[in-house]
Amino acid sequence: MTGFVYRYWDQSELNRQMSARGTVPDITPMMQDYARHSATMRATLSCELNVAYGPTPAERLDIFPASKPGSPIFVFIHGGYWRMLDAADSTFMAQTFVAAGAAVVAINYALAPGASVAEIVRQCRAGLAWVYENAARLNGDPARIHVSGSSAGGHLGGMMIAGGWAGDYGLPEGFVQSASLLSGLFDLEPVQLSNCNEWLNLDDASARALSPQNNMPALPLPLLICYAPNETEGFKLQSECYAASCRALGCEVEIIIEPGTNHFDLPLRFMDKAAALTQAALRVMKLQA
Repeated sequence: MTGFVYRYWDQSELNRQMSARGTVPDITPMMQDYARHSATMRATLSCELNVAYGPTPAERLDIFPASKPGSPIFVFIHGGYWRMLDAADSTFMAQTFVAAGAAVVAINYALAPGASVAEIVRQCRAGLAWVYENAARLNGDPARIHVSGSSAGGHLGGMMIAGGWAGDYGLPEGFVQSASLLSGLFDLEPVQLSNCNEWLNLDDASARALSPQNNMPALPLPLLICYAPNETEGFKLQSECYAASCRALGCEVEIIIEPGTNHFDLPLRFMDKAAALTQAALRVMKLQA
């Protein structure tokens, strides 16, 4: 009897591998940075806030339109292990991308355990469909949508570029032009087997069905996979395995390991135009890097 629950990890080790919080002394300063910098963006840039894309209060967008029509659209989906944060904490990168010539949209969604992961995926897809259909309102081009997300948002971003759902919204398959997925959870099997399932309530079937690893991109696309040097082995494997599968599909994949970052401050690199992650995102969006 080995006691292994997943790979060569027992329950205690699997819980540690799936814990992003365990890689930093305290997440509070980074959470405060998200909120503070996002508030500055709302106060200083032209924006539309709390724009409804669905019938419930959680289904809303924060929008920073581009200055010129036909611009690319940077869509960000926040993390927080599907149970924390808000779109209001997730627009800290707006100045960087608006100044470079893009529109910026943050998608909000209902949180677990009140909402299932399946419902969260559905809401984000509905929000992305709204962006596509209303691109002109953002001075955006629906053929130039870039999806980004961090941690649980990386998972959700992976489910946005997955095939098989766009037709449900009357959209063309593979309509997302490029993506940047940070510290994503692309295979939910170890998440389901860890103590994270206390608030996610996944079963074997839903973990398989809701894993980007089992729902590859509809069409090959430029893809940035990024993680911090101090992520756990479990988190790093999530990114490396998903990147390998997407390459096998024909995607142009670049893996970026941002030096000097952790799981939580990594997304804040989007505030620095000179950061490798930002430069790569601007490049695949066909903006001046």
